[in-house]
Amino acid sequence: MTNGYTMVGTRDLEKARAFYGPLFDKMGLEPCYSDEQVASWGVLKDDRVPRFFVCYPYDGEAATVGNGAMTTFRAETASRVRELHALAMAGGGGNEGDPGFRPERYGEKFYVAYVRHPDGTRSLLPVTMGNLIHSWA
Repeated sequence: MTNGYTMVGTRDLEKARAFYGPLFDKMGLEPCYSDEQVASWGVLKDDRVPRFFVCYPYDGEAATVGNGAMTTFRAETASRVRELHALAMAGGGGNEGDPGFRPERYGEKFYVAYVRHPDGTRSLLPVTMGNLIHSWA
């Protein structure tokens, strides 16, 4: 399993774009997606390269050290996502979103589960995306 992307929250997306854009350009990363809520960088034609996102937190609250930040991990199959989610719940994690597709927000092939550490920090996102899905078992 490898890192899928990193996401950090911001209170000013334009300022964040101005800050991160030149840094990632220097590192050989390119803009991958951007709208009024989020901006991302990575390698547009290779989604195996981890991406970096900066965004307004989805819950509408202010971005803080922990709000709007999460680390993601890719899983090979939806069954693996379900397995990891169950393991996190058994380990005392909090459920932030049952395993399933999120077409309304992220597209038809985005299968994900959200969890929090027992201390309340959202830090794990097992995810299977689009062309990485080998089996829906």
